[in-house]
Amino acid sequence: MLTKFETKSNRVKGLSFHTKRPWILASLHSGVIQLWDYRMGTLIDRFDEHDGPVRGVHFHMSQPLFVSGGDDYKIKVWNYKLHRCLFTLLGHLDYIRTVQFHHEHPWIVSASDDQTIRIWNWQSRTCISVLTGHNHYVMCASFHPKEDLVVSASLDQTVRVWDIGSLKKKGASPADDILRLSQMNTDLFGGVDAVVKYVLEGHDRGVNWAAFHPTLPLIVSGADDRQVKLWRMNDTKAWEVDTLRGHMNNVSCVMFHAKQDIIVSNSEDKSIRVWDATKRTGLQTFRREHDRFWILAAHPEINLLAAGHDSGMIVFKLERERPAFAVSGDSLFYAKDRFLRYYDFSTQKETQIVPIRRPGSTTLNQCPRTLSYSPTENAVLICSDVDGGTYELYQIPKDSIGRSDLQEAKRGPGSSAIFVARNRFAVLDKSNNQVLIKNLKNEVVKKSGLPVPTDAIFYAGTGNLLCRSDDRVVVFDLQQRLVLGDLQTPFVKYVVWSSDMESVALLSKHSIIITSKKLVHQCTFHETIRVKSGAWDENGVFIYTTLNHIKYCLPNGDSGIIRTLDVPIYLTKVSGNKIFCLDRDGKNKTLVIDATEYIFKLSLLRKRYDHVMSMIRNSQLCGEAVIAYLQQKGFPEVALHFVKDEKTRFNLAIESGNIQIAVASAKEIDDKDHWYRLGVEALRQGNAGIVEYAYQRTKNFERLSFLYLINGNLEKLSKMLKIAEVKNDVMGQFHNALYLGDIQERVKILENAGHLPLAYVTASVHGLHDVAERLAAELGDDVPSLPEGKKPSLLMPPAPVICCGDWPLLRVMKGIFEGGFDSTGRGVVDEEEEGADGDWGEDLDMVDADGLQNGDVTAILEDGEVAEDNEEGGWDLEDLELPPEVETPRVNARSSVFVAPTPGMPVSQIWTQRSSLAADHAAAGNFDTAMRLLSRQLGIRNFTPLKSMFLDLHTGSHSYLRAFSSAPVVSLAVERGWSESSSPNVRGPPALIFNFSQLDEKLKAGYKATTDGKFTEALRLFLNILHTIPLIVVESRREVDEVKELIIIAKEYVLGLQMELKRRELKDNPVRQQELAAYFTHCNLQIPHLRLALRNAMTICFKAKNLATAANFARRLLETNPNENHSKAARQVLQASERNMTDASQLNYDFRNPFVTCGATYVPIYRGQKDVSCPYCTTRFVPTQEGQLCTICDLAVIGADASGLLCSPSQIR
Repeated sequence: MLTKFETKSNRVKGLSFHTKRPWILASLHSGVIQLWDYRMGTLIDRFDEHDGPVRGVHFHMSQPLFVSGGDDYKIKVWNYKLHRCLFTLLGHLDYIRTVQFHHEHPWIVSASDDQTIRIWNWQSRTCISVLTGHNHYVMCASFHPKEDLVVSASLDQTVRVWDIGSLKKKGASPADDILRLSQMNTDLFGGVDAVVKYVLEGHDRGVNWAAFHPTLPLIVSGADDRQVKLWRMNDTKAWEVDTLRGHMNNVSCVMFHAKQDIIVSNSEDKSIRVWDATKRTGLQTFRREHDRFWILAAHPEINLLAAGHDSGMIVFKLERERPAFAVSGDSLFYAKDRFLRYYDFSTQKETQIVPIRRPGSTTLNQCPRTLSYSPTENAVLICSDVDGGTYELYQIPKDSIGRSDLQEAKRGPGSSAIFVARNRFAVLDKSNNQVLIKNLKNEVVKKSGLPVPTDAIFYAGTGNLLCRSDDRVVVFDLQQRLVLGDLQTPFVKYVVWSSDMESVALLSKHSIIITSKKLVHQCTFHETIRVKSGAWDENGVFIYTTLNHIKYCLPNGDSGIIRTLDVPIYLTKVSGNKIFCLDRDGKNKTLVIDATEYIFKLSLLRKRYDHVMSMIRNSQLCGEAVIAYLQQKGFPEVALHFVKDEKTRFNLAIESGNIQIAVASAKEIDDKDHWYRLGVEALRQGNAGIVEYAYQRTKNFERLSFLYLINGNLEKLSKMLKIAEVKNDVMGQFHNALYLGDIQERVKILENAGHLPLAYVTASVHGLHDVAERLAAELGDDVPSLPEGKKPSLLMPPAPVICCGDWPLLRVMKGIFEGGFDSTGRGVVDEEEEGADGDWGEDLDMVDADGLQNGDVTAILEDGEVAEDNEEGGWDLEDLELPPEVETPRVNARSSVFVAPTPGMPVSQIWTQRSSLAADHAAAGNFDTAMRLLSRQLGIRNFTPLKSMFLDLHTGSHSYLRAFSSAPVVSLAVERGWSESSSPNVRGPPALIFNFSQLDEKLKAGYKATTDGKFTEALRLFLNILHTIPLIVVESRREVDEVKELIIIAKEYVLGLQMELKRRELKDNPVRQQELAAYFTHCNLQIPHLRLALRNAMTICFKAKNLATAANFARRLLETNPNENHSKAARQVLQASERNMTDASQLNYDFRNPFVTCGATYVPIYRGQKDVSCPYCTTRFVPTQEGQLCTICDLAVIGADASGLLCSPSQIR
C-alpha cells in the first residue's frame, strides 16, 4: 500500500472522491463533514449543520453539489461553492446509513435504520419512491453504474437487488391527458415504482455492505459473519459464486476495484484485505495498530482508494504506477504489460522485446521498479519487489529486437541493481551494507563495503555509485573505495544525470536538488505537491513534472511553469521544444512545449545578449512575469522594450535612467506625480533643462525658483518674482527677493503685507535710511529697537557651482543593449541621427522647435490653463504677453546613451556583510546588528556602558572631507591595515580605535592603583577593560587566548575590589567585615596584592579575637615570601594564636573547603553546590540570581545562553 495522504480526526463513517478535483469528503461521527485536498494535504472547508454522526456522504458527478445523511434523520444537499446547505430532505424515521447521487438522473438513494430505502428527486426536492421489504436496519444502498438497478444490504442477513426501471417512466412527463390520468390513478392506488428483483441469502449474520461490479453482472457483499461473498446474476436469477474468508471481525465495507480484477474489503479487525477476484484468494493485508475500519471509497477516474477508520482516514494506492524505464541516447527501454519494450525517439516506433515478470504472482507490487541498461552489451537489468527484492538480467542479441525466442533471464536477490561498467553490474546487499560486483554470467567478481548505511544505489558514472541513505547521498568510487562527494538531502527517490554527467538532479517527494557530479550543492527547489519525474534538455536546463505541472529550473535557482497537466506523466527525454514521456499506462507520448521563456532567461543568465536581442525582436515574449524578472535581474532597459503600458514604461525608463523615454511617457500620462518623479531623476542626472520642464508642467514654482538659484539664473529668478506678484503669493515673492539679494523688494513686500516692524528692521539693518525714516514715522511709538553691538551683513545667494547649464555627465561604456534596441523603442532618436555624432555623454542642448532657448518661465501657462484658472477666481496673467505654447525640451541625440552610474554598495554595508565581529558592525554605524551579535555571543543585554564606545568606534572609522560650500561633506572609510599596495577595489575591514595594547596599559594602571590603595580608581580601570573587550579585534588565535585570560583577570579584580569597598562601608558589622576581607583573599590576584589582602584579613580577624582564622591567614601570608615587616607581623600573630586556637565569632567561611564567591551576594559557593554563571565574564552566582544583570561586568544577564566571545577573524575561518 502506498499511502498518499492521511488525516487525524474523529471516526470517519463516510467518504467520497470528487471526480475532477483532488478533493475528498469525509463525514465524521462527531457530525462534521470535512472537505480535504489530498494532493496538497490541506483542509479546504468544513460543514457542521448535522446534529449527530454523519454516516453517508457523496459528491455529484458534474454539479458543485454533495449530499449527506446523518443520525438526525435528515438528508442535506450542499453546494460546496456557496459553502452552504441548499435544502434538507425529510422522511426517514431513523438513522440514515448511506446516500448516493444517480450518475444520470436527478435522484438520490438513501438507506436507513427505519428498514426502508428511499429514492428522492433532488430537483423537485421530493421523495419519489420508498422501497420496503427488508425487516431490519438497511446498512447500505447504491445505484448500478449503468443499469436501472439498486442493491441494498441489511442486518436481516439478505442482500436485495431492486429494479427501478418503472421510475424512469414515472419521471418522464406524460404526453397526453389519458396518460396523466392513469399516472394519477397509479399514485392514488399505490402503483409499483420499484420491485425486488432478487433476494440473496447466504450470510449467517447481518450484511453491512453490498456493491455492484462496474461492468460485469457481479455483486460483492460483506457481513458480520466475517465473510465476503461473491454473487453472480442474470436476467432471471442470482446465485452465490464463492466465499472469501480471512477477516477476524465484522466486514464493514467491500468493493470491486475499477481498473484491476481485485476485491478490496475492510473490517473492524483493523485490516484492509485485497483479494484476487478470479482466483478468490487473498493477495495482501494492510493492518492498523489501534483503529477499526468502517468505510472504503474508490476514485471514479484514477487509481486511488480511501479508507475511513476510528481516528481519521487514509488515501492510498495499492500499486505504484510509475513505469520502470531507462534512456540511452535515442533509445528508451521500459516495462509494460509484463513485457520489456523498446522505443526509438527518432522514428517514434515501439517494439516488444521480451516477456518479463513470472505469471502467477501471488501478491501486489510485483511490477518492475527500476531498469538499468548497458548499451555496449545490450543488456537490461530489471529490479522488482518480488520475494523481498530480486533482479533479472536479460541479454538481448542485437538482431533479436522484436523476437521472443530468447534465453531465460539470470536472476538473483537484491533490492537495487545497476550497471556500473560495460559488463559489470552492482547489486546492493542491504543486510551486510555492501555491494556485490557481478559479471554478465551473474558471478560475483568483487565485494565492496559501503561508507554509509545504504538502502538504494544509483548510477554515478563508470565505476561510481550514488548511495542513498535516509537523509543523505554519497558518491562512492568502487575502484579506490573513496567517497567523492557527500550531501545531506531529504529522502531521494530518483536521480537524473545530465548528458555530460557534470550535473545531477536529486528528486525527493517535495524538492529537487541540483548538484555537480561530486555533489557540490548548486540550488534547491521546493514544491508543495509531489515531484514525479525530470529530464535535462540540451541547454543544461532541468525540466521536471509534478502531479499537475511541467516546470523548468535554471542553474541559478530560477524556476517557472511551462504548462499544466491533466494527469501525471513521466519525462523520458527533452529535445528542443519536444518532451517525450510515458503516462501511467506505459504509453509513449510526445508533447510540444514553448521553451522561449526559459531559453530567454538562460541567455540572460549566460550573458548571451545577441540571443536575447533576437528573441526580443522575433518572439512573442511579454507579460508581467517577464518584465518583473528583467527588473529583478537588473535589466530594466530590456524590459522597456516589452512594455506597451505607459505607466510601466515610465517606471522602467526611470529605473534604467532613460530620460528620453521617460519624458515621452510622462507626456502621455500627464500626471503630477509622474512629472515630479521625472524631475527627481533628471536632477540626479544633472539634466537641468528636463528638471525645469518637469517643474513647469506641475507649476511647482518653489522648486523652479530654487533650481534657478542653484544654477545662478538671476534673469529667470526675476521672472519668478513677477509671477509670484501676479499670483499674489507673498511667501513666493519674499523667497524670490531673498534668492535675488534684492533688499528694496523685500522691504516693499513686507510693507505691502502689513509687517511694518519687520520692514523697518530690514531697511535699517541694510542701510536704506530714507525708507526706514518713512516707516518709523508711520509706526510712531511702536518702532522696534535694534540689537546693540551686532554688525549687520547682507544675506546673498551662494555662487552657483555650474552656471545656467546641465551638469557634466559621467563618461561610461555604452549599455549592452544600447543601439540594438533604439529602433524598437518608442520616442527614441533615429539610428541615422544617433550615428551622426559618436561623442556621447556630453551636455544636453535644450532647444525647442522654434529655436528658442528652452524653459522661458513666462511661457509656463498655456492658453487653456489660463481660462481654467480664471474660472477658479485665480490670477490674471494676460498682461505678461505669454507665447502661445512651449514645446518639450528636445533631448540631444547624444543624451540617448547616457547611463546613470550605478551606486556602489556602501562601505558600511560591505563591512557588515563580511564580518560577524560586533566591533566591525559598530564601526560601520550598524549599532542594531552589533547589539544583536553581542547579545547572541555574550548574552549582553545592558548596552548603556557601551554607548560611548559604539559612537567612538563609528566616528573613528570614518574621515570627512569638505567639498563645495553648498555641497555636503564627503565621508571616507578608514580601513584596518591599509597600504598603498592594496587593491583599490577590495575593501578592508574598518580601522578600530580600540586595540589590545591599550588594554595592556590599562591593566598596568589598574595594578598600580590597587597597590597604592586607590580602590575606586582601580575598579574603574578594570571595569573599563571588561567593557572594552567585547569591541576588541585581534588577529591570531594566541591573542584570542590572551583576551580571554584578560577577562578572567579583570573579573577577579572587580569582584575583589567591590568586596573591599563594601567592607569599608560597613562600620557596625564586624562579622561581615571579616567575611568580606576573607573572601577577598580567595580572589585570583597578583602575589603583591594577595599579600596585602592576606595582611589586611589577618589584622581584622586578630583584632576581632578570631585567632584560628587569623592564624590561617598568617600561614598563607608566610607562604608568599613577604618582606621583613609582613613576615614579622605574621609570625607574631601565629605565636599569639597558638596559645588559644579559637574564634570569638562564627564566620560563614571555611578555608578547608574550596569555594568561589557569589558576585552579587558575596557569599561562598562551595564545591558541589549549584550555581549559575555570567556568560561573558564567567563570574559565578547563587541560583536565585539567574536572569538578573551581572553585577561584575554590568553587561550580561546571568545564566543567559551565549555562543562565546568572537574577537578575531581567525575564529570564523
